[in-house]
Amino acid sequence: MELVAQRDNDIDNWKEVTLIYSSALKQISVKLEILNDEFQHVHRYNPIEHIKSRIKTPESIVKKLKKHGYESTIQNMIEHVNDIAGIRVICSFTSDIYRIADMIRNQSDIKVIAVKDYLVSPKSSGYKSYHMLVTVPVYLSDRIVDTKVEIQIRTVAMDFWASLEHKINYKFEGNAPAYIKNELIECSKMASELDRRMLSLNEEIQMINQNKSQ
Repeated sequence: MELVAQRDNDIDNWKEVTLIYSSALKQISVKLEILNDEFQHVHRYNPIEHIKSRIKTPESIVKKLKKHGYESTIQNMIEHVNDIAGIRVICSFTSDIYRIADMIRNQSDIKVIAVKDYLVSPKSSGYKSYHMLVTVPVYLSDRIVDTKVEIQIRTVAMDFWASLEHKINYKFEGNAPAYIKNELIECSKMASELDRRMLSLNEEIQMINQNKSQ
């Protein structure tokens, strides 16, 4: 499976497209690192544990285009595939998720196009995460390109669950046995309970520290 590239110019366009998406990822990654450092300076606390970024493979892009009935062209890729550039932000507590989302939303050069809150409405599989589709301007020598990036924000527990669920679905090509799917849902509930208890514990520790400082 390949993206259609009938001329040398198409190949050059593909290289330029990947350059632009990679540049967009770099910009948002740096912004998040700066915001995390500032939060540490002001509040003595880092909401972000770590950041992962990736460019979707050509095979995955083609598969997604075919799934939605589009020809495998570079133009269709740009217009109809929103998660070519993806960043995953991993944080410690569920409260950090919305805090990080607000920090991203308040950046003047980042435009939020869409939000999917899978914390409020988890997927039937048990998947939880907070997704933001944004555009960030990429400054080239001759023009500015507003480039789409999907940002996923989740806790360590959510990320651990999602990684395992992805591996299982890949192994079974999306057709895992019912008992495995049910077990995954139960594990998702356990991860949510762990997040709840860890958040409660962290809030209690903060309260104790505040009382000590008074």
